[in-house]
Amino acid sequence: MRTAASIADVKARLSEFVRRVKAGNEVVITERGVPVARLTGLEVAERRATRRDRLARSGAVKAGKGRVRRALQAPPAGEPAGVGGEVLAALLAERGEGS
Repeated sequence: MRTAASIADVKARLSEFVRRVKAGNEVVITERGVPVARLTGLEVAERRATRRDRLARSGAVKAGKGRVRRALQAPPAGEPAGVGGEVLAALLAERGEGS
């Protein structure tokens, strides 16, 4: 179903028009009675695209090639850094010296 609405109407009731578009309708936006834009829904693939896919399409991130190496999927062997409070003690000592 196609609906026509003025720019003022769309500005005032944007949520309502977005609901109509999500339901499968099309909204033609008019300015002084002349059609100037069309508000339509996205294709299913575009709606379901992951955040990573959208960021890659926009150029914000570059998608990798292949699989992630096993070595990067698990934490490194050995004790984590700062076990026993050494890092906290060093930070507190540094803050005490800086005051």
